[in-house]
Amino acid sequence: MVDYSAGMTKKIALASALIHAPRLLVLDEPFESVDPVSAANIRGILDNYVASGGTVIVSSHVMDLVQRMCDHVAVVAAGRVLAAGTVDEVRDGATLEDRFVQLVGGGNQTGGLEWLRTF
Repeated sequence: MVDYSAGMTKKIALASALIHAPRLLVLDEPFESVDPVSAANIRGILDNYVASGGTVIVSSHVMDLVQRMCDHVAVVAAGRVLAAGTVDEVRDGATLEDRFVQLVGGGNQTGGLEWLRTF
């Protein structure tokens, strides 16, 4: 039995998903634990997949990645869609991360971290 790194496991899972040429690909945090070179390769593979008519649904907490990769987004919290549309529509003039925090709430949850201000 071989133990693979988390990044290698992600790449194997992506290859396994693509081998059957599905029309829809659902990926949960596809770039977690993946090095930058592999991430660039995966983005290229996904770009080609979309260019050939495939659709990718990605769940991610990395808003910069979402902003760069996606043309449509939905912000979902507690099972409710809080905003959906093109990236620019959802951003509404802010960064996607700022807009996410605004929609979901919790931007001022620094309780218990006051000691950090002493540095």
